[in-house]
Amino acid sequence: MTSSPAKSIDQGLKPAELQRISERDQGLEPWSLWGSYLPERQWGTVREDYSADGDAWSSFPHDHARSRVYRWGEDGLLGICDEQCRLCFSLALWNGVDPILKERPFGLANQEGNHGEDIKDYYFHIDNTPTHSFMRGLYKYPQAAFPYQHLLEENGRRGRDVPEFELVDTGTFDQNRYFDVFIEYAKASSTDILIRIRAVNRGPDPAPIHLLPTVWLRNTWAWGYPGEVRKPMSLENDRVLIPQLADLPACELLCKETGQWLFTDNETNYQRLFNQPNTTPYQKDGFHRFLIGSEHGAINPDQNGTKAACLLQRTLAPGEEWCLELRLRPCDNTDEPFGVEFDNIFFAREKECQEFNEYCTPGLSGDQSLIHNTALAGLLWCKKYYGWSVGRWLEGDPTQEKPPEGRRFTETARWDRLHAHQVISMPDAWEYPYFCQWDLMFHAVAFATLDPATAKEQCMLLRSPHYTNPTAQTPAYEWALSDPNPPIGAWAAMRIFQIEERQTGNRDTMFLASSMRKLLLEYGWWANRNARDGDNIFDGGFLGLDNIAVFDRRFPLRDGSRIEQCDGTAWMASLSLNMLNIAVELSKDVPGYSDICERFVYDFSLLAITLNSPASQSAHGFVNWDEDDGFYYDVLKRPDGSSAYLRTRSLSGLIPMLAVASFDRETVDRLPVLDVKSSLAWFVHERTSPTWLEHNLGKWNNDRLLFTLVPTDRLRRICERLFDEEEFLSPYGIRGLSKVYESDPYSFTEGADSEQLAYSPGDSPVGMFGGNSNWRGPVWMPLNFLIIESLQKYAHFYGDNFKVEFPARSGNWINLWEASLELEKRLVSIFTRNQDGQRPFNGDVQLFQEDPHWRDLIAFNEYFHGDHGRGMGASHQTGWTAMVAKMITQLNRYPNG
Repeated sequence: MTSSPAKSIDQGLKPAELQRISERDQGLEPWSLWGSYLPERQWGTVREDYSADGDAWSSFPHDHARSRVYRWGEDGLLGICDEQCRLCFSLALWNGVDPILKERPFGLANQEGNHGEDIKDYYFHIDNTPTHSFMRGLYKYPQAAFPYQHLLEENGRRGRDVPEFELVDTGTFDQNRYFDVFIEYAKASSTDILIRIRAVNRGPDPAPIHLLPTVWLRNTWAWGYPGEVRKPMSLENDRVLIPQLADLPACELLCKETGQWLFTDNETNYQRLFNQPNTTPYQKDGFHRFLIGSEHGAINPDQNGTKAACLLQRTLAPGEEWCLELRLRPCDNTDEPFGVEFDNIFFAREKECQEFNEYCTPGLSGDQSLIHNTALAGLLWCKKYYGWSVGRWLEGDPTQEKPPEGRRFTETARWDRLHAHQVISMPDAWEYPYFCQWDLMFHAVAFATLDPATAKEQCMLLRSPHYTNPTAQTPAYEWALSDPNPPIGAWAAMRIFQIEERQTGNRDTMFLASSMRKLLLEYGWWANRNARDGDNIFDGGFLGLDNIAVFDRRFPLRDGSRIEQCDGTAWMASLSLNMLNIAVELSKDVPGYSDICERFVYDFSLLAITLNSPASQSAHGFVNWDEDDGFYYDVLKRPDGSSAYLRTRSLSGLIPMLAVASFDRETVDRLPVLDVKSSLAWFVHERTSPTWLEHNLGKWNNDRLLFTLVPTDRLRRICERLFDEEEFLSPYGIRGLSKVYESDPYSFTEGADSEQLAYSPGDSPVGMFGGNSNWRGPVWMPLNFLIIESLQKYAHFYGDNFKVEFPARSGNWINLWEASLELEKRLVSIFTRNQDGQRPFNGDVQLFQEDPHWRDLIAFNEYFHGDHGRGMGASHQTGWTAMVAKMITQLNRYPNG
């Protein structure tokens, strides 16, 4: 997406946050040592699963989380930790009636919900900065007993034809009987963290609340490795003393208000979970047992251990606010911890956060500024510590039982060199508390607008030797490391380079060249692993579009028929063009990069021929373009060599549009290989039927040369469907599947396989991929963003020579640039208030739409209802949905198209 130049960080007055970013990037001050890196969920993850059957959700359920030590990380509620998750801080809560101490958010395991896993708590990311100098989150804590069983039972009995049963549906928030609990952090220095907790009674009656600000050490000592020893914390003069942990200095945690300090150990309660003797006197669930079970022996009377909390309790009158102040800092700091200095630092950091937001996006309106800043705050909050050594996970630890032998024969065993020990931007820190490769590329591009260094780090992280396997394949996500994800790493690297150059003037060719070297290895993996039979058809398999097809595209059908995916080949063509763009850019400074341009030009040309040449000229006997329908379809290739179209108009048929680039005359003159008709004349000459090649490759317009998979006439036919509100065009963006299949579902039978696919604008109607996502109708932000960028690239080439009717049959003819902005407006409108004062993503929940304490809280969902815009799937998928911030910025720059 094109961006106009922003004010350089070297011009004018610099916000204080920019100075901190600079100090961090130059290694002058470790401002990112501490941050909101504590995940919201560690239980139910693959890396914590040591079961024989590999059922991660069941092997480490929520019921175990309070009593069982994690092997590879920690979790908590809007908490913080250091970069290596050695020392953690979070808040625990109790309202006097809950059956479980609220130490972490609750949600359903995959098998417990009618649409897959789903979080049931409500919390929001409100503010954050790149150095985490100021952070603010909000948790909505009910005053009634949290309805764990009700949520389980109701969702367990519901079918896929009805929505998930949510916490608000239980009546828990009726009459506003809940507490708003704000958790705020401000840094006095990179190691001195001020903490403020504010609890507000929103209900009509007095209500009790217990606050337990908690600090603990991740258990690294129980696994039997040399040098990893238990170092307990202790209480001295009403402060918790925390020992030095490797290069993390000795710290102290102080609380301004007097309370009861409790200590236990971060150890497993074997007695409760497995009916086996405990190995230590005090366990992880000690505070829960002490407070809720009145078990005084659950806490250490000597007031030392590896987990500590300050217990404070009040009954708050209606509307009353209780403010609690704490400070986590090095032990050698002798300054007064609270008082005027504390207040001044908090005031300054909050003001600096606001100044940084305004600097990044000057001139935004109130509502758009709210959405933009909250999107980026969520993106920053979802940077989480991720630890996992697959080798150790396979081998087991010296003091623990050996993992099941069968796991050495799983696909995960191919990744035994994967060693993760970093802060990674996660799609959703509860529902997807792990890296997802193609999500991460969107996150990285979103980061580029406010923190280019983090953008570059995250973009290339999974391509480092600690993550890639010997074939140069990069991992997808921990549930299926070997799944091929759409290859958008080159796109992300180029966009990060472009965004940083335009916003700051910094032309970081060193980053781009380093990325190119890593991406070339990955490019080779794609070229060698996914092309079958040397025919340039790339099936891909999963490719991120979970259940978009009538059949599961990961597998052949029972009769041996295979699905030849139009988007697999299109993604490879898009990768070729993105690699070409990087090579062209680098060749400006290093002419040697011009040599490799020819490879990408040639590869792209072959892929364009494969996807578009008439079937009579095709070596494989079919073509993905259906001339009758004017659309790209998947093709079913049978064992006997015959084929048939799988005529489902979906996003997979739009992905060929993404393979587009153009170059000006000056660039082509400098790199003649780009002039396809000249450079590949020998290739065209050798074709027995060169007509299609001659007419569609290497087209010029107004001194620009076009590379595209989709010739002009086919682009027009696709756009007719793309901008048709009865097909793809939703009031809120582009749908995943054409709406025509709502009244007329598509059916296909092949041998013993018979399936039907219908337009489903909301929750997933099928259990494929666990049933927890749906590409059969909802609006997804990432592919909408890529479509918008592609339309703008086409517009740069065609100008006003290519106009579309938007919407179809409206008589409103506009160019593709204007059409891209119209799509952006629809996507942004998901979050903005409409003429009725409603935000579409909140659906029909009037509490969320009308209550002053809810209506301006923005959640960035995984995807959105194709007709109504309601947010669906993961509720904090701020990674790729944060791309809406980029759209808001562009619409602000081009208000009149």
